[in-house]
Amino acid sequence: MKPEKRGQLSLEAAGELAATGLMFVAEDPEHLNRFLALTGLAPHMLRAASAEPGFLAGVLDYFLGHEPTLLAFAAYANVPPTDVAAARRVLAPEDDGL
Repeated sequence: MKPEKRGQLSLEAAGELAATGLMFVAEDPEHLNRFLALTGLAPHMLRAASAEPGFLAGVLDYFLGHEPTLLAFAAYANVPPTDVAAARRVLAPEDDGL
């Protein structure tokens, strides 16, 4: 993932990071169960939900809400944890409470 400008991620890079996050969650039953519990989604609903606006930002919120999970994902994706927050801001700037 490369910065578009100093420290700012492109929409495409932010979306790619969130998609990587979804793969990270899906590969680990413990993360997947926690993600589903927090979102209220059932496993069969994930594909449809992933097409909804805001879903990818919600994936990043999952990481930002729990530091150990954030650090594990950042290591998995080989990015600094701050990139996760930056990607979240790009994907949902109107919702930016970070």
